[in-house]
Amino acid sequence: MTKDWKTRTTLVHEGTRRSQYGEMAEAIFLTQGFAYPDAEAAEARFIKAGEDEFIYARYGNPTTRMFEERIAALEGTEDAFATASGMAAVNGALVSMLRAGDHVVSSRALFGSCLYILEEVLTRYGVKVTFVDGADLAQWRAAVTPGTKAVFFESMSNPTLELVDIRAVSEIAHAVGALVVVDNVFATPIFSRAVEQGADVVVYSTTKHVDGQGRALGGVICGTKDFIRKVAEPYLKHTGAAMSPFTAWIMLNGLATLDLRCRAMADSAARIATALEGHPKVTKVIYPALASHPQHALAMEQMGSGGTLVTFEVAGGKEAAFRFVNALRIALISNNLGDAKTIATHPATTTHQRLPQEQKDALGITPGLIRFSVGLEDAGDLIADLMQALDAA
Repeated sequence: MTKDWKTRTTLVHEGTRRSQYGEMAEAIFLTQGFAYPDAEAAEARFIKAGEDEFIYARYGNPTTRMFEERIAALEGTEDAFATASGMAAVNGALVSMLRAGDHVVSSRALFGSCLYILEEVLTRYGVKVTFVDGADLAQWRAAVTPGTKAVFFESMSNPTLELVDIRAVSEIAHAVGALVVVDNVFATPIFSRAVEQGADVVVYSTTKHVDGQGRALGGVICGTKDFIRKVAEPYLKHTGAAMSPFTAWIMLNGLATLDLRCRAMADSAARIATALEGHPKVTKVIYPALASHPQHALAMEQMGSGGTLVTFEVAGGKEAAFRFVNALRIALISNNLGDAKTIATHPATTTHQRLPQEQKDALGITPGLIRFSVGLEDAGDLIADLMQALDAA
């Protein structure tokens, strides 16, 4: 039943399943299997499980199902399948729909593991992959052909915060019958309206903003009921990518505060980006809500926010960048993002380390580049921390 609920209400109540005990908190059904009243019931369930019937945790679980229904309602899709990690979601969404000889067009600016799936895994099994500059619609038009099965891109790229015009690329893809698969991690389900703008399948690493506490790995694929249950689910349940019930319970608790956290983080990120602009030791600040961002207008139309991450370049290359991150007192050095704790990452030597230098150069991943995932600390404290660290750089 469609409910006329706003985002914060949906994030607290959608998909709730209560046992006969009427518990307030979502229950953790920490079981791998389910008992049947008789052999006939077991047979019937294996033929066709009902809406609230389960067979095996790799196929589905009440706690996991609560999470899937809640995030699908938030994203505006008919269904969702929760996975063990964000990369399991990316891999599952793509591999489940593609066969040898199929053609995929992808933006070039991707997280290293996403690139691995496209460059190594898919091509190994005969899928043809074409890479384009995600911001260049002319390249999308030239690359997408009547034989293209899917297009894939990060709605906001990691780590250079380049946007892809979801509506425009979706129109190009749909004109030839291709599915649009969007990795929406940086945009978050709070600021992005990818489905409304044309995306068919949306994937998240719920490890990031959804958990928001750095506690657990997780992912999710959101899409139509036909795609989730007839395309993605058969592949995922037989290859073992399902999210654990305990992780689903963690993610459910993360969803309850997701809207509040993302908006607070984005407000702080905007203040930090403004404070960094013009600093003599910062050669570039990348933040979509800044008027200086080349895709500022698209960001405001597509997201209405600059998001929770700020990327900037420290003058002096790798040595200065290392001095900078080593001098931070509040922000932590790690490679995660979307956490309640602010995180500084040096992409060239960590998340994108495996890329050849020419590819790093093409993507703008310079030796001085810092990806700054803004947490829930006081924005003034974070700015002061940044300024003292820049002095040390």
